[in-house]
Amino acid sequence: MAPDNITISDKPISEFKAALHAKCPKCRKGNMYANSTYSFRGQKSYTNCPYCNFQFEVEPGYFYVAMFVSYAMNVAEMVTLAVGTYILTGSESPWLYIAILLGSAFLLSPFNYRYSRIILLYWLTPNLFYDPKRAEKPYNAE
Repeated sequence: MAPDNITISDKPISEFKAALHAKCPKCRKGNMYANSTYSFRGQKSYTNCPYCNFQFEVEPGYFYVAMFVSYAMNVAEMVTLAVGTYILTGSESPWLYIAILLGSAFLLSPFNYRYSRIILLYWLTPNLFYDPKRAEKPYNAE
């Protein structure tokens, strides 16, 4: 019997859909996080996949690299918002840009935290691929 937070189906979901829903990169069934992105309880990530028992932190300090991914996401968001603000308002007031950019950085930080780790695991880690054998049954099933 699988835990409540695990989806069970015969057909594996696509890599993009699994990443979008923060599923394990090995089995694409277990959740990487215990709660939603904007939960009041904070970001609680599992150390191991609840379905296949894959350890998400491949080696000690592995997720430090996610800071660089998060930084790249922040830069892309800031440039997009700054250009969009200029196009929509035409304002040259630095206070408008500071308010919009700092506010968006604050509002998008949970999203960046979560998806920087997901991008790192799914697309920036060599030799980490979907394993259909891990998806067959939960690791603790008899």
